[in-house]
Amino acid sequence: GWRHRDWYLDPAHVPELFDAYGNIGPTIWWNGRIVGGWGQRPDGEIATELFTTKGLDREAGKAVTAEAARLAAFFGDIRIRPSFRTPLERRLAA
Repeated sequence: GWRHRDWYLDPAHVPELFDAYGNIGPTIWWNGRIVGGWGQRPDGEIATELFTTKGLDREAGKAVTAEAARLAAFFGDIRIRPSFRTPLERRLAA
């Protein structure tokens, strides 16, 4: 993974989003920055977590909710499980 991420990701969130090998998990972006992540639960629900609400408005929250619903519909009965699971994705998928 690329080490100089400060311009799009708060360094405090790196341990949650990256595995031990530097692979990044599923992320939520808003205005050019990573603001959270997502994971798919066994029932197909797309669970999301925002790391911050700073710089996020009502439109952002609606967009995240709508996109999670769109992804759940897109995957339908298919369940995804990344080969390299990150701490955040594991927690959200549980």
